[in-house]
Amino acid sequence: MPPQGSTPRYTVPGLSTKEGGRMIDLLRMRLHSLNDLALTLKHIHWNVTGPHFIAVHEMLDPQTTAVRDMADATAERVSALGGVPHGTAGVLVAERTWDDYSVGRADAIAHLGALDLVYTGIIEDHRKAAAKAASVDPVTEDLLIEHLRSLEQFQWFVRAHLENSAGALTTTEARSEKQAAAAAGTPIPARQTASPRRTAKKPAASTKRAR
Repeated sequence: MPPQGSTPRYTVPGLSTKEGGRMIDLLRMRLHSLNDLALTLKHIHWNVTGPHFIAVHEMLDPQTTAVRDMADATAERVSALGGVPHGTAGVLVAERTWDDYSVGRADAIAHLGALDLVYTGIIEDHRKAAAKAASVDPVTEDLLIEHLRSLEQFQWFVRAHLENSAGALTTTEARSEKQAAAAAGTPIPARQTASPRRTAKKPAASTKRAR
């Protein structure tokens, strides 16, 4: 199902229906990115291995719960604006501009290296969305800023495992999840990587997994 730019029949007081439609379109991709992130965090939670297993395994569950709450708040804001939040897997896959997370069963630190890039893409796109909402709807902007506080904190938790003795990130030069995983931890054998649903990313995707 392709993205549907539509003007709602009604929206919140103080916004025109055209402005409400712009915010609905803006939040649709944020909802997809958050739902995808929650699934990715659970995938990593199930597939981490190695001496850091329990620390990473248990760190990710509270993040998953928080991200699911963010998705719920985003969907409810879409409804309040007069839109229809689409939370099914089929719509997510059809409309997203990124491929599936690409690492399967692997060392916990390797997964965190890849997850750092995932968080970077989501945070960058959330910031862009918040900037676009600022001049139209401060309530939507505030919602996205609230998400960013937690998302950036979660990335900090991840990055604390990726610093070397000089205080630099081991994944600084990585431009893909697999490169980041290899730089952070044990190289990933081909048989342990997840099979992507598509062989190439959609044109809108970036090396930082823009979401």
